[in-house]
Order: sequence, then structure tokens, then C-alpha cells
Amino acid sequence: MPERNHATFRVMFNRYASAHLVQEAFTTYNKLGEFNLKDETSFLNLVDALCEYKHVIEAQELCLGKESKDKNFIDNIASFQMGTKVYNMILRGWFKMRWWAKCREFWEQMDKDGISKDLYSYSIYMDVQSKSGKPWKAVKLYKEMKKKGIKLDVVAYNTVIQAIGVSEGVDVAVHLGREMLELGCEPNAVTYNIIIKLLCENGRVREAYQVLDKMSKRRCAPNVITYHCIFRCLEKPNEILSLLDRMIDSGVSPTLDTYVMLIRKFGRWGFLRPVFIVWQKMEDHGLSPNEFAYNALIDALVDKGMIDMARKYDKEMLAKGLSAKMRPELVKGECDD
Repeated sequence: MPERNHATFRVMFNRYASAHLVQEAFTTYNKLGEFNLKDETSFLNLVDALCEYKHVIEAQELCLGKESKDKNFIDNIASFQMGTKVYNMILRGWFKMRWWAKCREFWEQMDKDGISKDLYSYSIYMDVQSKSGKPWKAVKLYKEMKKKGIKLDVVAYNTVIQAIGVSEGVDVAVHLGREMLELGCEPNAVTYNIIIKLLCENGRVREAYQVLDKMSKRRCAPNVITYHCIFRCLEKPNEILSLLDRMIDSGVSPTLDTYVMLIRKFGRWGFLRPVFIVWQKMEDHGLSPNEFAYNALIDALVDKGMIDMARKYDKEMLAKGLSAKMRPELVKGECDD
């Protein structure tokens, strides 16, 4: 029998929590004494699994609740330190549930309970503020961190760059990216993607291309998201097709989402030639069209009045067992035949 260790039971906790079998997770923890593993590490793994799969209410009650039906359980965890690490897990749990009011309430509770906030506490709560539509508050937290002398990592910087770009403008975000480098924190693909997206949203496509060039020079390879950010803001078919070729030649494989996005984009503009170029590239690279790809192509054909060809692809997707949209134009054509 394979050796059972903390990793083994961490997997079990995650499986139970993901299946919403919370009581079974508790029962498993209670049995860990048989393996000499009923300790703080296992307890933290249990709490982390509960918070990861949105059972944060149970996790908070377990760690900080005043009442419990299981006295043995409480006696066992009484010696465990309910410190910053546990509070961070619970804060992240509320964040995953997108329950912003609870996040704010728990953030304040950390102060009331005398819990020291570390880099991860601030990173989570900055993300809360940014995702809940208050990027300026995330920037305020960043300034608070600097005053406290907390050194930021790349994850924290990425959150702040996104927030400051939205609240104070892309130039300030770019400046913060430079500051990040000067302080010895190396940007990753997410950092560059955030800056490229901000530049594109502000119509500064040429500068976005310059950042794309820098990524390769800094040994930080662009990914699918990088190219998607630029595709969304381009308005010339030839430029889009050129970027698609560059993407493929650089070793970044477009996904079905890439192809569907481009087919829809060209279809809205009424350009069928680039639609079929993209469709052919998709097939050449071994990707089988899904229902979204077929529907995007058929919509483009219907909009241009090419009903017979649209009907051909409609029948093709149905033969593959894919769900087609109801289109009066195609139904009417079949009835007339």
C-alpha cells in the first residue's frame, strides 16, 4: 500500500470539498490520528480546501466560531495558531465567492483580532477592491504597503498595475512597471498582458506592439492572451491576418476561441475572404470547429445573403452532432425548395 502522507489527504480534502461533501472532509480529518497526521498541517490543508471550493462559511466557523457541536474537534485544534495564514485563507475564500461586503467585513475583523497583515493579505484585498470596481482603493492599499515596508512580488504588482491603469491612466501603469523592474521584481507574461491591454483600450496600438517586441527580448514569451488583447483593438483585416501569422510563427498556437473571435470580427465587418482564410488556418492546424465556430461562420454567410453555402455548413455541423442556431432564413429556404 502506498505511503499515506499530508499530500495524500490534501487531495482527499480537495475532492470532498469540490463535491460539497463537507462533513466527509471533517470525518476524514478526525481519522488522521490513525496515521499520526492529525496535526496543524492537515488542518490547514482542510481549511484551504474548504475555502478553495466556496465553503468559506464552514471554514470560518471551524476556525473562528464560538460554538461547535464536535467538542473533540475543537479540543484538537485548540493548540493551533489561528494567525495570518488562516485569516488569509478565509479572506481568499470570501474573494472567490465574490462576496465583497464580507471581504470588507473580514478585512476589518483582522485588525480587531490583532492579526498582522502580510504581503498575501494585501494582495488578496487589493484584488478584491479592483474586481469590485474600486481600483483607487487598491492603489491606496499599495501605498499603505509601501509605507509599511512590505516588499511586493510580481502578483501584487500585477494587481496594482491593473488598478492604477484604470484609475489613473496607462502612463502611470507603465511607470509603475518600470519601477517594478528597478526594484528587482521581474515582470511576467501577466504584467505585459495588462499593459498591452491598457494601451490597446486607449488606442495606443503602436506602443502595444512595442511592448510585444520587448517581451521576446526579455525572455518572457507572449501567450494566447497577449495576442487576443491586440486582436480585439485592430480594425484592418490585413493587419489582423499578419498578426495571426506572427502568432503562429512565434510558436504560440491559436485556440478555438482565437479563431471564433476573428471569424466573428470579420463577419461583423462583412469581409468573407478573411473569414475563410481564418477557417482554413484553423483546419490546417488540426482544430476541429466547434458549434461557436460554425455559428460564427454561418452568421457571416447569412448576413451576406449566401444562403446555400450557409445551409451547407449548417447541415455539416448537425451531422457532427453540434447544436445549430435557429435561423429563419435557412428554414424558409428549405420550405421553398
